[in-house]
This record gives sequence, C-alpha cells and structure tokens, in this order.
Amino acid sequence: MPDGSTHGGEETAMYNVRSFCIGKAHEEVIRTILKYGRYLLTEDGEKTLEMPEPLNIHIGDPFADYMISPHNMFGAGAMQQYVRDLLEGSDSAFVYTYHDRLFDYPRRVGDALQGDGDGQGYDQIAYIVEKLKEEPASRRAMAITWFPEKDMLSASPPCLQRMQCFVRDKKLNMHVEFRSNDMLSALGANMYALAHLQQTIADDLGATVGWYSHTSVSAHLYYERDYEELMRYVHGLDLIGWMEGFESAQHLKRLKK
Repeated sequence: MPDGSTHGGEETAMYNVRSFCIGKAHEEVIRTILKYGRYLLTEDGEKTLEMPEPLNIHIGDPFADYMISPHNMFGAGAMQQYVRDLLEGSDSAFVYTYHDRLFDYPRRVGDALQGDGDGQGYDQIAYIVEKLKEEPASRRAMAITWFPEKDMLSASPPCLQRMQCFVRDKKLNMHVEFRSNDMLSALGANMYALAHLQQTIADDLGATVGWYSHTSVSAHLYYERDYEELMRYVHGLDLIGWMEGFESAQHLKRLKK
C-alpha cells in the first residue's frame, strides 16, 4: 500500500507492497495497479495500466507458502521450468536470456564479442559468491544485465537490470531492479525464479535465505492483451465492486462491451 510523503510542497507517494509470501505479494501488486494505475499506450502500441511511480515489493521469507497464487495461469511445472532456464540456461532463440547475462555477461576481446551464451563471458553469479565469501559485509556483490553495445538499439532489451546480494546475520538477502515489469503475466515467474537463484547463492555461501526485495520502475499490466488472465484475479479476489470508481474499472468495462 502507498506510503505518502511531501517533497517541495507537493505530496508524493512511494508505493510499497510488503507480504509474507511471493504468491500473496503478486496478488497485492495486481490490486495496487488496479487502484492506482494510469492508462499508457506503449511505444509498441499496447494498452497498459502503469503505476505513476516505481513500486517496491518486500518479502520477508520468499519460500513461505504460498509461492504461486492460485489465480496464476502458470502452475508449478511451468514455474520449475522457468527456474531451470534461469539457473541452467535454455535453447531459446530470443535476443538475450537472463541466464546468459548473469552467468555469461558479454565482453569485447579485440574485435570479437564473447559471452552471452558461448561460455566466454563474465560469470557474475560466481563473482557474487566469491565476493561475499571474501567479505560478507560487502555492498559490492551485484550483477547487471544491460550491455549497451547490444541493448541500446535492441527492440527487446532486458527488463531485469540489476541484482544485489547482502549477507546480514548469516542470511543472504537479495534486491533486484526491473526497468519495466509486466506485473500480471511475468511477475510471479520472475519472483519465483529469482528466489531460487537467491537460494542457490545462499547454499554456496552456507547461509540461509533472507528477505527478497523487488523494485519495478515501470510497473504495469496489459489489461487488453491479457484481459482473460487479469479477470482470473479480479474474480478470484472478488474485486469487481471494490474497483468501482478507479480508472481501471472504466477501461475493463469498455472491453467487456
């Protein structure tokens, strides 16, 4: 829920969702966007509801039950496959994968570009583990995905931008930041897979999993493209009457007609 503040005489809001588990956090994020989201037509011509400011999610125990909302169209099998793709890689022909950018970050050697899938790049996850083994109090154990040489002109640059890990009280805490985040279709899988990456790093350090924090700079949902998926949450969480008066309700009514 929003936490209001004042800056320069103007009231601003920082939008925060704090939850005991990933599945509940996903539901609360959708509820938050339906309440505060504003219409935006994207550069790709998609109709979205976008939060007016960045949204942060904080989960004290990312492995607490339930990790998948019962209203999520993706079940445990699909989620586990997404975890394998992140941790082990996949045969995807997409322009990038998070696995390649985190475990094989590209680098230029002379005229040759190495990494990003060929195993010759920087393993940033290995760096995080070694850095925290060397200095558990470090604030430098982080990884990035953005590679300007490829991504500045790409039509599909990475949404996940950075992750940072901390060891505090023998717990491995992790914060991630997305430049753009589909909070309906992608958020649940994003959090589920990244929490498993957090678990992997914690295991390598002999630590337990701590909190998980997730910031979305552009937190949005595609209310027209993913209408049927959205209505699973609207009906499942009994939000029809609650939504009356919000901008989102007007947009959904036009689609229903």
